[in-house]
Amino acid sequence: MNKLCRNVSVGALALVLTAGGGMWAPAALADETCQSPYMAKIVGQEDFVYVWTLGVEGLGDGQDKLVTIDVNPKSANYGKVVDTLSVGGRNEAHHSGFTDDRRFLWAGGLDTSKLFIFDVHTDPAHPKLVKVIDDFVAKSGGVVGPHTTYALPGRMMITGLSNNRDHGGRTALVEYTNEGDYVATHWMPTDEDLRGAKKTGKYADGYGYDVRVLPRRNVMITSSFTGWSNYMMDFGKMLKDKEAMKRFGNTVVVWNLHTRKPKKVLDVPGAPLEIRCAWQPNHNWCVTTTALTSKIWLIYEDDQGEWQAKAVADIGDPSKVPLPVDISIAADDSVLWVNTFMDGKTRLFDLSDPMHPKQIYERPIGRQVNMASESWDGKRIYYTSSLLANWDKKGEDNEQFFKAFEWNGRELVPKFAIDFTAAKLGRPHQMRFGAYSLYAKAEPDGAGEKLASIAE
Repeated sequence: MNKLCRNVSVGALALVLTAGGGMWAPAALADETCQSPYMAKIVGQEDFVYVWTLGVEGLGDGQDKLVTIDVNPKSANYGKVVDTLSVGGRNEAHHSGFTDDRRFLWAGGLDTSKLFIFDVHTDPAHPKLVKVIDDFVAKSGGVVGPHTTYALPGRMMITGLSNNRDHGGRTALVEYTNEGDYVATHWMPTDEDLRGAKKTGKYADGYGYDVRVLPRRNVMITSSFTGWSNYMMDFGKMLKDKEAMKRFGNTVVVWNLHTRKPKKVLDVPGAPLEIRCAWQPNHNWCVTTTALTSKIWLIYEDDQGEWQAKAVADIGDPSKVPLPVDISIAADDSVLWVNTFMDGKTRLFDLSDPMHPKQIYERPIGRQVNMASESWDGKRIYYTSSLLANWDKKGEDNEQFFKAFEWNGRELVPKFAIDFTAAKLGRPHQMRFGAYSLYAKAEPDGAGEKLASIAE
């Protein structure tokens, strides 16, 4: 399954192309393993975790906010919230991502379709909100629910979850410059308009969710979820609605990265969510998990150079619908962490044979768990609890937390935890890492200058 490919070292990724065509080299390398390959990685200790947090009515100021937590054990503020930055209202805060130069963090709201851009380089401990994009739907031609904000050279590729015509799952990729200017909309292929893609199975539903790339193979891969009418519905109500349960994605699409054209539509039934692509230069594959069928799927290039999809492992007991959510792959592609929301567990799978993953460890994290962020060296893993405002559990099961663990190679060792409800912060969702060392000697060059001028 591994065709010959250009040998690109992880270290070479430290040099990042900006929109202006120059080179920008941070003083240190670091970040969780789900970041874009166009971005430098933190291979040592991160200083902060930025938590994009959903506001809860009647809790604190009730607004969505970026919460900054000090996670450096050498710091006097270790384990403490050192900053909160509210953005106004509740937007269904969900995912966030850095620009390729790591100077700005883009965060989206699934309900209002607003995008919030934070300066995280001027003072990493105290991010600043420098721009709000509130015309995403109009500029994109009707895309609703910005989900993944993913760095390409000088660009941000944003996946949509829905549209403003029927609030269903048909949607698109939307491309912006690092400065926040709209570039293009790339609609997902459907049965009615395959846009040049080859349909390989039963489905071409046009749904979207996550996006990842393998630059050496000129490949971009997207997964699929559900539309606004489902993700904004009460979870219990949705489970009882037979028509709503039919409105989930069943596809992974393989795109030409350079032309942004879809090439192949693969059947991956059961709502494939997060995608994580292999880091090693001889591994031409990515993994995803299906929320409704509780399986790990391998998306891989075969010996003929064709991309295929195969279910390769069960996650827990699929008959109990544990609801796999976030996943995190190790930097050497050796293992995969898989979180399951309903039972609040994290599981570790051995990926030494990606065609046959084997579970080797599991641990309950809380009564519910969603996101996982892993350090590049694999020694630290952080967890948060919230899935969606209307999908989180009720009553005592509605635990809202940030938890830090150390992985010693055998088990997860708890380091500290923050109760987001007790702290009146809200529902913690996605995490991104920050470090002083990233900006110690760096100067802005090319992309990001427009936003930098706003921040300064």
